[in-house]
Amino acid sequence: MAMPDLPAPRSALRAFVAGQAGSGALLILSAALAMLAVNLSPGLAETYHHLLHQPVGPTLSATLGPMTPHLWINDGLMAVFFFVIGLEIKREWLDGRLATWDQRRLPIIAALAGMIAPAIVYLLVARAEPALYSGWAIPAATDIAFAIGVLALLGRRAPLSLKLLLTTIAIVDDMGAVAIIAIAYTASIGGAALFAAALVLGAMLLLNRWGVKALPPYLLLAALLWYCVLLSGVHATIAGVLAATAIPIRPTPGAPDAADSPLHRLEHLLHPWSAWLIVPLFGFANAGVAVESDLAAQLSAPLPLAVALGLFLGKQIGIFAAIRACVGSGIAPMPRGATWLQIYGLALLCGIGFTMSLFIGTLAFPGAPHLAEQAKAGILAGSCLSALAGFILLRFAPLHPEHETARTAQEGEIAADGDVAA
Repeated sequence: MAMPDLPAPRSALRAFVAGQAGSGALLILSAALAMLAVNLSPGLAETYHHLLHQPVGPTLSATLGPMTPHLWINDGLMAVFFFVIGLEIKREWLDGRLATWDQRRLPIIAALAGMIAPAIVYLLVARAEPALYSGWAIPAATDIAFAIGVLALLGRRAPLSLKLLLTTIAIVDDMGAVAIIAIAYTASIGGAALFAAALVLGAMLLLNRWGVKALPPYLLLAALLWYCVLLSGVHATIAGVLAATAIPIRPTPGAPDAADSPLHRLEHLLHPWSAWLIVPLFGFANAGVAVESDLAAQLSAPLPLAVALGLFLGKQIGIFAAIRACVGSGIAPMPRGATWLQIYGLALLCGIGFTMSLFIGTLAFPGAPHLAEQAKAGILAGSCLSALAGFILLRFAPLHPEHETARTAQEGEIAADGDVAA
């Protein structure tokens, strides 16, 4: 099937960062609406929960039972979200800011440290409660939409190098979160369904190898892959990332994205839906936390405290220490036009877990909804504290003496690359 003639789109990473900044504000609004719905009146809270958990059918999996709006969002629409993440990861790895090992070292090391340290902090705080151990990964993720949204509020005070570093760290962080979900939060596996999923994925990879560039066959097989993974017991969202690995890409180094690159075209098509519809819907469906009259007691309970401290302390300690060690040892250069105080502010912003943390929280305690609710309280507290502290620090931190010079130079390189916008 011939590809229709379309104008070459602007850079995928340019659209990605710009879209994340705007959708981050919408995500905050949707989460605030959910909080209001749950806390304004008992009647409104009951309506909120009833609408989300009302069976609407069909029954796709005996384990899940009849599908509800909440299940369609978390297991269906979020598979599309993870599909877009998979496309972003593949593009960046083959054709973007992670295309060489020199570019990968710093974000990979920083992201790994930023996942390990929060898990350690969480387990230290929750060490006396074995029932809470399964939530260790909740504070390990960074919400790129929320974090870049906060960074965008700083305007030109934020060095472009920080924006690029935050983006690449969050993309590597997403890789780790996907691996955690696939390995740590799969209760049981159905062999036949998993084998069928492998066959479907194999068919997609064969289409790629045979040079098929038309998108409809890949999308039809991706839907079938999602259903097979759903039946297998592995969380259905993993199908999105797996399907993305099979989408063909035509690398376009040093130039804007090519209109005849299937991956670039699909990412441009789906990213607005993911950023402006799916993520805000997920936030609305999962951020509805009832605030108790004694808020201090609510947040000081072992689970919310472990999650909040994991996000706020663990992320900043792990990421800042990793970047400092990489620069000090010569593994990676210091981000241009940035000071150490600004790097610390970036590490604070990485403590905004939100979307991915909420998602992992729903998987960590499937049979204990009261614990999932407690985890949400900790996620909201830790994310808001990280956002506020990071914004204040970056807003008032002195600029690097070469801030404008470095920014002008980077803007020139970005314009030449057709890559990320200011």
